[in-house]
Amino acid sequence: MSAVRVFGWTALAMAAFAANSVLNRMAVGAGWIDPLGFAAVRVVAGALMLALLLGVRGGVVWPGTRGRLAGVSGLVVYLVGFSVAYLALGAGIGALILFGAVQVTMFGGAVLSGEVVPGRRWLGAGLAFAGLVGLVAPGGAEVPVAGAVAMACAGIGWGIYSLAGRGASDALAATAWNFGLAVPVVVGVALIWGGMRAEAAGVWLAVLSGAVTSGLGYALWYTVLPGLGAARAAVAQLTVPVLAALGGAVVIGEAVGGRFWVASAVILSGVAIASAQSGLTRR
Repeated sequence: MSAVRVFGWTALAMAAFAANSVLNRMAVGAGWIDPLGFAAVRVVAGALMLALLLGVRGGVVWPGTRGRLAGVSGLVVYLVGFSVAYLALGAGIGALILFGAVQVTMFGGAVLSGEVVPGRRWLGAGLAFAGLVGLVAPGGAEVPVAGAVAMACAGIGWGIYSLAGRGASDALAATAWNFGLAVPVVVGVALIWGGMRAEAAGVWLAVLSGAVTSGLGYALWYTVLPGLGAARAAVAQLTVPVLAALGGAVVIGEAVGGRFWVASAVILSGVAIASAQSGLTRR
């Protein structure tokens, strides 16, 4: 895959991730569905969409056991942890904890796997993370411990899911099986601990999140991961809070102040520095 194509598909995947945040805010924030119910509908819709795509392509294919346990486990932890955390956390500090945990997990995975992480990439990652802190810093507000732990677990889960996807030879099949195997676990958690409260609008938003911005978005993410490597993939995901904030401003009408634009410039500069070396090919 060419460097330009990897860049374009990565940008589209990041937009899908940001859309998930906006859809979740719209549904759960308005009280149209409980958080765990949203996660359950989301994973079921994603699994059905991916199974349909596999059928259209020519049938269900088992992608192998490599990365399967890590992929499924990471996806479940992310979906459940994300939903539970937002029962206690505000969006800003939640995003900081989530993407901070993703950053640490994926950079740790890059180092442990022997991936070369040049100094420029560390500098870019640090700059991007500093901009993220400036964007979502809660101003010294007290952070609920339970919510912070749940969101940190979600970030670790997403980092593990992304690391597992680097070795996927068939991105669509790997994503489809990850979703399918995650369905009984996430639905079981929702049935046991969720409020099972939902209105039609909340269900449809969860379906859109699962089928399009999660199912298709994650399949795309697994496709571009081999061309990014763990370190650069971690940095790329720091753009998601910026995109989510823009989406929230446009779709939901959330206020975006001057600090947002300054932080956005810092984050995107960091991503550019980290991604500049040898194009977007893995190093």
